[in-house]
Amino acid sequence: MTQNNLALVTGANGHLGNNLVRLLIDKGIPVRASVRNIKNREPFAGLDCEIVQSDITDKNSLVMALQGVTTFYAVGAAFKLWAKDPKTEIYDVNLRGTQNIIEAAAEAGVKRIVYVSSIAALNYAQLPTKESFGQNPDRRDTYYNSKNDGEKLAFELAKKYSIELVAVLPSAMIGSESYGNLSVSYNIIDLILKKKIPVETGITLNWIDVKDVAEGCYLAATKGKNGERYILANEKCLSIKDTTKIAQNLFPELKIKLPMVVPKPLLFIIAWFMELGSKISGKAPLLSVKDIAMFSGLQQDFDISKARNELGFNPKKADIAVKEAMIYLYNKSLS
Repeated sequence: MTQNNLALVTGANGHLGNNLVRLLIDKGIPVRASVRNIKNREPFAGLDCEIVQSDITDKNSLVMALQGVTTFYAVGAAFKLWAKDPKTEIYDVNLRGTQNIIEAAAEAGVKRIVYVSSIAALNYAQLPTKESFGQNPDRRDTYYNSKNDGEKLAFELAKKYSIELVAVLPSAMIGSESYGNLSVSYNIIDLILKKKIPVETGITLNWIDVKDVAEGCYLAATKGKNGERYILANEKCLSIKDTTKIAQNLFPELKIKLPMVVPKPLLFIIAWFMELGSKISGKAPLLSVKDIAMFSGLQQDFDISKARNELGFNPKKADIAVKEAMIYLYNKSLS
């Protein structure tokens, strides 16, 4: 196997990273999988790939991992919507990580980067949202700010170092199987099946199969235009209520109830108490005041014609992705 088209995937034991590693191997591309904890090899069982240790907060480890690499899939990032110290644990990690990613690529002589951004970095002022509408002007969420500022910094530094960079912006990733811990998005499906979402929040999600996002990353590497951003999502979002209805139809025996509609002021009070509990426990709240303020009623509908036309991106419909994810989680709970 020649190494002249070697790909590096950071965050390779994560939900997207691991699926991307598998996709690239299936396509006959030599893969170097980068993880923070080299001891956790379970997600790579039976996979023909090189596993290395690197961390986006440690530039030298990235330079080492990128030796001989042609295409760099920058997947690894702090993906959490809550932290005890959000600036340090989320914003600083993602911004410093982005700087390290581009500078390390420049030092290692990498020519092309697929930078995994997020739909968090999109402007929702007009629907359906397009890439050309620019960055998200809403500055209330630390994770969202880290993705907006990180993507902007990535393009600036890539230009400075003459590296080709294509950004992909995925929505809420789920799928028919998961490797390692459940992602933030996947966990919501799990909570619905476990009847742990009692109230209607008015929050919608744009569900996408993680395998379609992995394919979108590969298409961005091979067909994406330098300096461009591509939304990897479905056209229409689904409310938690509509997502719960899918679960009801699939598993009537679980007797899942639709979330109860409550007045918005009461939602804020519920969220406030949940946050109070999180300050004590150190665990992320099921709902935060900011979640209600920013996302309740926000429609996450996208115009994905750019990704369709330029990349050939063609995701399976959201309801199908949801059904497959629910069946997978249900069967997993039985095993």
